[in-house]
This record gives sequence, structure tokens and C-alpha cells, in this order.
Amino acid sequence: MKSVCVFCGSSYGSNPVYTHAASETGTLIAKQGLTLVYGGAKVGLMGTVADAALAAGGEVIGVLPTSLQEKELAHDGLSELHIVGSMHERKAQMAELSDAFLTLPGGAGTMEELFEVWTWGQLGLHNKPCGFLNTQGFYDKLLGFLDFQTQEGFMKPVMRDMVQAAANPADLLEMFRAYQPPATPKWIEAEET
Repeated sequence: MKSVCVFCGSSYGSNPVYTHAASETGTLIAKQGLTLVYGGAKVGLMGTVADAALAAGGEVIGVLPTSLQEKELAHDGLSELHIVGSMHERKAQMAELSDAFLTLPGGAGTMEELFEVWTWGQLGLHNKPCGFLNTQGFYDKLLGFLDFQTQEGFMKPVMRDMVQAAANPADLLEMFRAYQPPATPKWIEAEET
């Protein structure tokens, strides 16, 4: 694992613990010699995780669509900033540049990013780990719902287990290093009889 993509909010949230978690994550990624890949903005938790990685001497690559650059949201101190034409291109490039996907607290866009790369993994389009940094139980209810989906037969346990969660970034990065993808992608596996 050489690079970690971080999905997170473009706002700070209502609890300072989320900003602290973003800062801790960026610092740890840099100190472990990993490259941080993220959405390229200077605002909210996105700016915090990037600033922390840069301050710790890390390499930070941002990917930002033109529409957000035009709103002057681009972080101007990154190691690299890739400007792309659309949100779809942004996600594709972030995925291509990354070996793992870590999700900090965030809103709908953050969820959509993680769920898309998780789905790609289920379909066998990549073998990269993904997971939630469950800061102060932020994702407890979502993780419970994923368990309920599995219980109700909408997701196989092996697919549910692909997305990991930990309360601190050090544990989540260790889980990523130990990750073993399912042997068979979702739609290839024979149905149990």
C-alpha cells in the first residue's frame, strides 16, 4: 500500500472531534510514508486532512472538477492538483491513484464516493480495501444498517465484510494492510442451493 484516498466532508461538522480525526489521519498517512489522495479542496475536513499531511512532510494529490475550481475551492499548496471535467472523472482518477479508501465523517457526497468504490470492489473491478473511520461512533447506525441488509438477504456476508471500520486511523490502516479481497466477485459466485 503506497497511497490512501480519503473521502470526507467539505464542512467541519458540529463537533471538533471530527476535525481532530481528519488532522490525525492526514498526519499518520504522511508519517507512514503514504501518499494522500483526496478531493483537492481547501475547505472543511478536506482541507484539514490535506494540511495535516503536508505539515507532516507528506505528499498530497488532489483531484478537483473544474466546476469546483471555478468556485475557488482548490487547495493551492498541494504536491499535485489534477483538474478534471466532472465528478465522475474525479472519482475514477482518485480510484486509479489510490491503493485504499478511508472514509472520514461527511455528508451525501462522502457516502456516495465510498459506496461506489465498495461496489466496484464487489464486482471485482479492483481488490483495494475500503473502510470507515468511525470517529466517536459517527458511522454506528450506518454500519448497523449494513448488517441489517445482510441479515435480510440483500448482501452476502463476504461482501459486507469488504467494508471495514475502526475508531482510529492507525487501526484502520493496519486493517487495510491485512485485507484479503473475496476470492470471487459478486456476480460470478455460484448461488448456494
